Amino acid sequence: MLKINYMSTLFVGIDVSSKTNAVYAMDFEENKYISASFGNNQPGAEKLADMIAACMQKHRNLDTVLIVLESTSVYSVHISNFLSTCETLMPYKPYVFCVNPKQTANYRRSYIGMEKTDPTDAYLIADFGRVGRTKKLEPWRGGQFIALKRLTRHRMHLSECITREKTYMVSNLYLKFSELQLLEGGDKPFSNLYGAASSAVLTEYMSPQEIMDSSEEDLLQFLAEKSRNRISDLSRTSELLRKAARDSYRLDKCMYEPLNISLASSFNCIHAFQKELGLIEQAIERCINGMNPNGLIILQSIPGIGPVWASGIISEIGNAAAFHSSDALAKYAGLYWPKGDSGDFTSEDNNLSKAGNPYLRYYLGEAANSVRKHVPEYAEFYARKYAEVSRHQHKRALALTSRKLVRLVFGLLVKNQLYTGEKLDTEYNIKSN
Repeated sequence: MLKINYMSTLFVGIDVSSKTNAVYAMDFEENKYISASFGNNQPGAEKLADMIAACMQKHRNLDTVLIVLESTSVYSVHISNFLSTCETLMPYKPYVFCVNPKQTANYRRSYIGMEKTDPTDAYLIADFGRVGRTKKLEPWRGGQFIALKRLTRHRMHLSECITREKTYMVSNLYLKFSELQLLEGGDKPFSNLYGAASSAVLTEYMSPQEIMDSSEEDLLQFLAEKSRNRISDLSRTSELLRKAARDSYRLDKCMYEPLNISLASSFNCIHAFQKELGLIEQAIERCINGMNPNGLIILQSIPGIGPVWASGIISEIGNAAAFHSSDALAKYAGLYWPKGDSGDFTSEDNNLSKAGNPYLRYYLGEAANSVRKHVPEYAEFYARKYAEVSRHQHKRALALTSRKLVRLVFGLLVKNQLYTGEKLDTEYNIKSN
């Protein structure tokens, strides 16, 4: 926690927009020093820094600058970076805090009847820092963490693109080869419907009938070549593929070529996204290893969590000490279920909120899905929750397992300890000083 003498601090609030930054600066006694608007660009930022420096030089009783602004998409990134590293402000030890807009929105409720304008918003943000609301928050961490966050968020974007493309091509896949998509378990010729061998069959054979007309020798050779000899039982795969082709619906010949073109395009998109996904994961590992935060070592001590999942969690959480409990962290991630009570009625089917940070929720979910495959405690918990309902079993069980993982992640990070398999105090809270 930062040790700042608030009596000698200039509190600067910035209401950020895409084009302008409304600024209000005051001291602890609420004396106004700056109330102006600057362009949200390099010249505007330099002008603001010069005005803050001039104010500090004029009022010798002030020796520290505490700057607060809301996290406003990408529009707050440049001004935060500039003010936290500006040489003009370095003599005054600038602390820059980029806060969640929900925090300032809740603080606004303490002001009854306050108008909502850019100047009043800037005043409220400055006052948010003046009353000590930033004490448990972590100052702006600079370019390295922003770079990591851009990489981890882009990885999630690519993953969603792959999922979206797979979902989109389902109808085309069913039209061309209706039975192949519906097979389950041991009846499936390919373990991965979107793998190299499967995509080759779906795009290079014009129709299921062509598979039926192909000789056994040619089909076996084709499967061996396209799978790079990774199929252990070619005869069995060939037999299942022929059966699926035989049981599939036949289409008018004019439909096969358009379907083939569409499927080939979808497979090309998926393979391109998968290639980019691998490159992004390599970049994430290079970035996080260069930073080498203690949190990376802690999270990777949990079986099933590697550098990519750990990086995604770290980049979104920041400093775990900013959250007073694991419940607060779970709420920040959107992993909580709002109550649906009315009178004597108590709902037993509440939906997951999903109102929090979607990137953190994604990485916690991916990490939880991996951890359950390595840690018996989590495997048993997931299986128990999976068996409790008959609908959306995996989705529900994974969300609850993610919520359980939040308690572990929070406990390890705030206690600064490695995972040993022992249960942590799940009610561990950070006490206010």
